Amino acid sequence: MTVEGKLRAAIVGSTGYGGVELIRLLQVHPKVEITSVISSSSAGAPIEEGFPHLTGVLHRNLDGVDAAEMKERADVVFTATPAGVSAKLVPQLLEAGLKVVDLSGDFRLKDGGEYERWYKHPAPQASYLEQAVYGLCEVFGERAAGADFISNPGCYPTATLLGLIPALKAGWIKPDSIIVDAKSGVSGAGRGVNVGVHYAEVNENFKAYKINKHQHIPEVEQALTEIAGEAVTVTFTTHLVPMTRGIMTTMYAGMNGDYSEQDFVDLYRNYYEGRSFVRVRNAGIWPATKEVSGSNFCDIGFATDARTGRVTIISVIDNLVKGAAGQAIQNLNLMMGWEETLGLGYTPVYP
Repeated sequence: MTVEGKLRAAIVGSTGYGGVELIRLLQVHPKVEITSVISSSSAGAPIEEGFPHLTGVLHRNLDGVDAAEMKERADVVFTATPAGVSAKLVPQLLEAGLKVVDLSGDFRLKDGGEYERWYKHPAPQASYLEQAVYGLCEVFGERAAGADFISNPGCYPTATLLGLIPALKAGWIKPDSIIVDAKSGVSGAGRGVNVGVHYAEVNENFKAYKINKHQHIPEVEQALTEIAGEAVTVTFTTHLVPMTRGIMTTMYAGMNGDYSEQDFVDLYRNYYEGRSFVRVRNAGIWPATKEVSGSNFCDIGFATDARTGRVTIISVIDNLVKGAAGQAIQNLNLMMGWEETLGLGYTPVYP
């Protein structure tokens, strides 16, 4: 702890969108001080060189990736790294006695073989996969209390799981009928440059990608299987939308009974009672991505169809906040025994 009594935080991957969003949010957290911003590619450069919007907000030179140095500067490390990097770095940080919130996908899957199949990288040691707490706060939040290592959920899985779990747990939807139509803004692809996210490729365009092959599929199925108590598989299609921030998942499932939209509203409000970041819309009102932009909210709405016997569930989040940095801070709050909403009281940016 620093002399002010604040928790010292280091951010690995500070030059990515997830890392810089952590900076924005942690700068106003009353119990956290950013003591190190880290980048393997830009060490030594002032962070405002790459992000001029931080001028006068955070004046720090970027540090290199060194677990021993992080131990001297920090109490907790956020690792906002590409897949495969955290698998090698996080064990060093844990062995050094640091708390870790990992925003990569390296520790979300408990089966190392499944990780290698979907992520195409060598899996971390099984002991670390077992140690990692899957930090879907509104569902598994009690597991985060007192934990030293939390694996932050992916952006698509966060929106998808929060939209499906209450109905699945209640037995209202058929586990073998779930179809997920997911759409994300371009920031979900990260700050790296490739032709797929080039302006001319994305602007005035709308395209599907990684059909039936997205690495978030096994993460969604793993959590749904635990909730259902039986194997759950989903059809999951992702799309790239020409906007900067936001995820909308539109989910379809067969119902195990005759339920109205108001029934679903009541079920979900009861399930998420006391969880400030999930907002369930009134019957007949459906959320839009703009209505959660810049915030840690997940908004959910429903439409039931007696003709087909199916329910449509719509869930929206900001992929960089609830889908990444905001949920990571929410997990830190739970880890430390603080109020879950601490430092996250942002009103969505609208319009």
